Amino acid sequence: MRETDEAIYAKDAAGYLPVFNRYKIVLDHGEGVYVFDNNGKKYIDFLAGIAVNVLGHAYAPLVETIAEQAGRMIHCSNLYYTQAQADAAERLVRLTGLGKAFFANSGAEANEGAIKVAHKYAHAKDPEKSQIITAWHSFHGRTLATLTATGQPKYHEGFGPLPAGFDYVHYGNIEELEKMMSAKTCAVMLETIQGEGGVHVPTAEYLKRVRELCDEHGALLIFDEIQCGMGRTGKMFAYEHFGVQPDIVTLAKGLAGGVPIGAFIVTDEVAGAFHAGDHGTTFGGNPLACAAANVVLDTVQKEGILGHVDKVGAYFREKLEGFQKKYPALIKEVRGMGLLLGMELSIEGRGIVNECLEHGAIINCTAGNVLRFVPPLIVKEAHIDELCAILEPILAKYAKG
Repeated sequence: MRETDEAIYAKDAAGYLPVFNRYKIVLDHGEGVYVFDNNGKKYIDFLAGIAVNVLGHAYAPLVETIAEQAGRMIHCSNLYYTQAQADAAERLVRLTGLGKAFFANSGAEANEGAIKVAHKYAHAKDPEKSQIITAWHSFHGRTLATLTATGQPKYHEGFGPLPAGFDYVHYGNIEELEKMMSAKTCAVMLETIQGEGGVHVPTAEYLKRVRELCDEHGALLIFDEIQCGMGRTGKMFAYEHFGVQPDIVTLAKGLAGGVPIGAFIVTDEVAGAFHAGDHGTTFGGNPLACAAANVVLDTVQKEGILGHVDKVGAYFREKLEGFQKKYPALIKEVRGMGLLLGMELSIEGRGIVNECLEHGAIINCTAGNVLRFVPPLIVKEAHIDELCAILEPILAKYAKG
């Protein structure tokens, strides 16, 4: 029997660790770009599980594949082979142009693995080559290593001592990076597009120079594409827009359309640093998650999704820039690529998020004052119009103060 919202809230308060600032709704199911709460209220979903549900909710081929795979085998140890895992690895290697893939369960685990293999690779050249440079306002995960890699001190408070060897530069400031790098630099790790930090897009010149500096210092270039990968920017991987090839790329979120999975993919040279026993996982790369990933990889690549993202992303951005022109005192900037868009406000954004929710639209605020829009990649212009019809009167209200 379905319980009331109040009963679920009480049960959650009694049993679940209170680490999330939750909104007061209980979601029950989804369909396409919509989700429905416990009472049947419909919401248009422009958060998509934070860039996870790339094919929307209840996408039939994905549901059917998951059900079929679950009926055959959900899990087996990585001591054995499965076709689903071999197929997913082959797809990622082919699409990235890199050498070997490894599957984990989350973005944090994928980044943890990338850090680990980078250290192992560098250690063989020089045991003191251990510095990893990341960016201020980045976000790389919640494990101790990825938390330290995250250039946001507020996430570090109370968790010391943190792992040594991480240094930070301002994203986009190439002079700062030039001064910090040396022969002791193991890797530079960057989100190709910063998501949690407020949707910041680099210039191609910046990323190309980062690549050059890594080559000059014998350091690895790691691109964290956990949020911006999997077609979200109109290309399978965001780095393709900039003409820069990483040594390691990390993925998660949208990779299996909602089934937990993470991956890091490395060049063959970097892969040579790892040997049997150097890394592992119990659940990572299980046949259920890999079967789901294969559906997503094939669909995004083959079903015109990338071109669609370009088209509707441009339409959506035009709408948001129209709001900026209309309410310039409230909206400072619109930025992003494809269907990873941010609207920076001159005020805190949570109130606008709350009012959108009341009116049946799910959006998100990151970095305190940036409204972030990461809808399913199947979103249509009519859905964007629907979201904007809810958002505009709320923006108008806040613009009046």
